[in-house]
Amino acid sequence: MDSINRNQPEVNRRDLSGSAAVERLKEMVDDAESCFFVTQSGTGPNRGVRPMSVREVDDAGQLWFLSANDSHKNAEIAANPSVKLYFQKNAHAGFLEIDGYAEVVGDRARIHGLWSFMLKTWFTEGEDDPRITAIRVIPRLGYYWDNKHGDAVAGAKVVVGAVIGKTLDDSIEGTLTF
Repeated sequence: MDSINRNQPEVNRRDLSGSAAVERLKEMVDDAESCFFVTQSGTGPNRGVRPMSVREVDDAGQLWFLSANDSHKNAEIAANPSVKLYFQKNAHAGFLEIDGYAEVVGDRARIHGLWSFMLKTWFTEGEDDPRITAIRVIPRLGYYWDNKHGDAVAGAKVVVGAVIGKTLDDSIEGTLTF
């Protein structure tokens, strides 16, 4: 599929799969750090949408979060494990959408590995709070929009393109298949 902008002289689409998709996912999530985590059952007042911090993206591309066992999110995952995650690393680039399946995990060793002192704000009994659960999201498909060479180069190309009247878009986008 070509860009809708016929003036685009550069290749701006790259679909990724397997390890290349996992690497792109890890890079973008590390920069964004948090996302909108959307469950499909939406039992709470937020209709299934909430911001969450990603605690880890493992080598298989699975995303790990911490959550309370009495949360709407955990109940919604139990009812329907399909989730969507939306990331944005900055105001102009680094957008990522992921479809996946979530599961609640009670593994204390995994929770210990994901723990940070700042989480005591939500889990007042600390790392051993009995309400803490981990959520593993196994990505299935995704789509990303980013720039190829960083914000400075992308910005310069836009300015130069405007001055010379030529499209010099540094964007890149594509599907992610895991």
